[in-house]
Amino acid sequence: MSRSGKVTVVGAGFYGSTTALRLAEYNIFETVVLTDIVEGKPEGLALDINQSRSIEGFETKVVGATTTADGQGYEATANSDVVVITAGLPRKPGMSRMDLIGVNAGIVRGVAENIAKHSPNAVLIVVSNPLDEMTALAQIASKFPHHRVMGQAGMLDTARFTHFVAEKLNVPVASVKTLTLGSHGDTMVPVPSRCTVDGKPLSEKLSAAEIEELVTRTRNGGAEVVALLKTGSAYYAPSAAAARMARAVIQDTGEVMPVCAWVDGEYGISGVYLGVEAEIGRSGVKKVVAGNLTDSELAELKVAAEAVRAKQADVKDL
Repeated sequence: MSRSGKVTVVGAGFYGSTTALRLAEYNIFETVVLTDIVEGKPEGLALDINQSRSIEGFETKVVGATTTADGQGYEATANSDVVVITAGLPRKPGMSRMDLIGVNAGIVRGVAENIAKHSPNAVLIVVSNPLDEMTALAQIASKFPHHRVMGQAGMLDTARFTHFVAEKLNVPVASVKTLTLGSHGDTMVPVPSRCTVDGKPLSEKLSAAEIEELVTRTRNGGAEVVALLKTGSAYYAPSAAAARMARAVIQDTGEVMPVCAWVDGEYGISGVYLGVEAEIGRSGVKKVVAGNLTDSELAELKVAAEAVRAKQADVKDL
């Protein structure tokens, strides 16, 4: 298998290290760089992952690099094609994603500025919370064009919705297709009209009340995991989503994915980062794909856009 390109994962917590492992095991990148501010941690994790290569049968080389807030260590990330930003504090039980905005804004700003310095042509995939706001901030700080900065939210939220539907109906997850748009938070917009089971509308399988119950559980999907873990937050499903996005970029697949992307006219919405479907490729977001929505779903999406617009306007000063 031919390998090419370089991907950096910033943040070597559970989320970041699991993302780095998934990317390495794809065996499509030449190099995966894992960074963190905890001295020795990324180097140790990189060594551990590299020692699994002969067992799992991949050749991608993983490099660990300790970085500092003033930019030391970022030389190892130079000329990355894709950068996944996981850096920041995770939620604790009872916390909302918005509770993290102050401290994570400073972290994400610093990371984006350093990445822009060393990898000016990279595509950024942001996963730090609060997701929509941190995606907007990463674009502002990096000064990258909007299409080269996107956030990972819809991929994860859609996967959670799919799981809940499959679990409810006791069917294979492969038979279920779902979709979530909007924000990665309270104004998340699951789209039941676009959901199917074995190609048939979800509404033929579940009542409106049952669908709404699953929609609510999807909106609270991350908090449910946080409450059960007691310390830390989800990372297996989130890392799978981020890794798939990075794969779509480096392989220029043109795959349509639900992501947090810059919306400029689609759905009658402009000038905001929002969860929408987008065609993903080597340049990042190749185009936003505006699918069919019911009147109520479109109304919810517009409410979500205005809710995150105000918060995104504030992050430029953080």
